[in-house]
Amino acid sequence: MSDDKVRPYFTTRKLVPENQEAPIHFLRGSIFNKEFWFLRNHFQYPNVTAGSRNLYITGNVIQACMIKLEDLKKLPSRTITVPLICAGNQRGKFKPKVFGEQWEEGAVNQGVWTGVSLRYLLSYVVPNKNSTEVVFTGKDAGKKHNVEGVVPFERSLPIDKALHPDTIVAYEYNGESLPYKHGYPLRLVVPNWYGMASVKWLQMITVLDHSYEGPFQTDDYVYYPIPHSDEGKTPVTTIQVNSIIQQPLNYSIIEEASHEIVGLAWSGAGKITEVEVSFDEGKTWEQAVLRVDFENPYAWTEWRLVWNPPGKGNYKIKSRAKDVKGHVQPQEEYWNRKGYGYNAIFSIDVKVE
Repeated sequence: MSDDKVRPYFTTRKLVPENQEAPIHFLRGSIFNKEFWFLRNHFQYPNVTAGSRNLYITGNVIQACMIKLEDLKKLPSRTITVPLICAGNQRGKFKPKVFGEQWEEGAVNQGVWTGVSLRYLLSYVVPNKNSTEVVFTGKDAGKKHNVEGVVPFERSLPIDKALHPDTIVAYEYNGESLPYKHGYPLRLVVPNWYGMASVKWLQMITVLDHSYEGPFQTDDYVYYPIPHSDEGKTPVTTIQVNSIIQQPLNYSIIEEASHEIVGLAWSGAGKITEVEVSFDEGKTWEQAVLRVDFENPYAWTEWRLVWNPPGKGNYKIKSRAKDVKGHVQPQEEYWNRKGYGYNAIFSIDVKVE
């Protein structure tokens, strides 16, 4: 087989429903092709029919409406570069262990999304002034533990976040129609929040004048800091500041020569301003070179650093990122029993021979 036929593959975390981890360590650039977009599902794939091309907006509004996909595409569009990061990314690293898909670093993706601002769509129905939340219902549904009957995947946003101009109802990814497995025909895209907020196969938007209490809002996607208690629980929302090392790989054997350490960093609070790398258990840190995409405010940051090992032996390489708001990756993870938001200092071990 020639070199141009060699390609990375997904890591399967579950088949039913399908959950596949992207080969993040072998992908470069700011935009990932749909071929390497990680798959995260709570239920089996829905049956998308002709009726699925209609979007319903209802609830605490002056006038409910239904918009056809072809009419939606005629409205003023908005294009944004946004990473989607699963709240459970790196769950497999929590100590003590937690239950759930044991994601490593590959439940992440970034691409260019095109759609219509939700704020523009809501202007058609005119939410009442006492509106507090907006609920988004996907077409995917199934059985959920401790919940009677069949439930859809459904999430809400505070009204202010829903009305942000860059919260969009997307119909294109990287200039093409959304792939079926990633939400065709319509998907909500919520910048700066973990991926659970970006509801796939979007079929209904409901404006509320009260708090939404659905199971994917008040049970899942909640930080529970105490093992057997709900005390101190808080909702999962903004993406934590984080960095990963893409190359070299963990526990790899490398030559005693110059090496380029490369990786990615991101934060839902704003741009990455600094990535530091340590080769001596965190005693000293070196500044990595950043490639910041200033034209796209939500895009992640690529970083790199040339390293010349001082000799043969075992080394621990660490990376930590800092964002514009001053948030820095912590030394230890914030443990929570469902395993969300892992963002401890990234660490790998290599052997130089």
